Amino acid sequence: MLKRCFFLLFLFTSSSTFGQNSKVGIWNMAAIILPGDSIHRWGACAELQNRTNNGFKQLQYFEVKGGITYYIDKSFTALVGTGRYDTYDFLAPPKSPTIKENRLYEQITSNQFLYRLKIEHRYRAEQRWINGLYRNRFRYRLNLFVPLNNTKIEAKTLFVSAADELFLNNKVPNFERNRVFAGLGYQLDRSWIVQSGWLNQYNYSLSGTNDKNYAILMFIYRMHRKNGLPREYMPSMTD
Repeated sequence: MLKRCFFLLFLFTSSSTFGQNSKVGIWNMAAIILPGDSIHRWGACAELQNRTNNGFKQLQYFEVKGGITYYIDKSFTALVGTGRYDTYDFLAPPKSPTIKENRLYEQITSNQFLYRLKIEHRYRAEQRWINGLYRNRFRYRLNLFVPLNNTKIEAKTLFVSAADELFLNNKVPNFERNRVFAGLGYQLDRSWIVQSGWLNQYNYSLSGTNDKNYAILMFIYRMHRKNGLPREYMPSMTD
């Protein structure tokens, strides 16, 4: 039943976008997370992503990144990260990227556990080098999770999720982008989480606006220390 739900959700989001040609794509994510706790405050994360422009065809984007985290308390975690972000000409056979970006970023996440409703606020500042040119960017993401068959998101828990993320910069126009996400997730055991859903990305610039829909598939593996303290986690990607 669970596999059927994920298949139907992914098929629906994919089929609704495939017919729109360049307005659609597939977005895959995979992450490994070593979280911190009140004993082991330092942690780490690593992540891979790729996007295609039209269904499973036309490579558009690839990124690899990682970071060091610090557990402040049960509600706050800090992170310092870096990554490489490559954008490709999806109308041509895959060659070297047309846009090469290196990035540093700092972020704070704040978590609220309100019985079944789980709320994550993420604040991020980015320092970006895009084809050698420097830019700043600032991001805020609101993530909502609601477990369906448990009060906590733990092993064998099905949950729904929704998110909105705002992108700003310090140059006119200050508004750059907005992302809206809705999906369905399942935590298989203590470590593995899978989510599938739909994301719309709206971009704004002086030259015009555009938006794009993606069918999302993401996998998270959360590592555990042998003597780590049990705690409730948000089933979210670092990005």
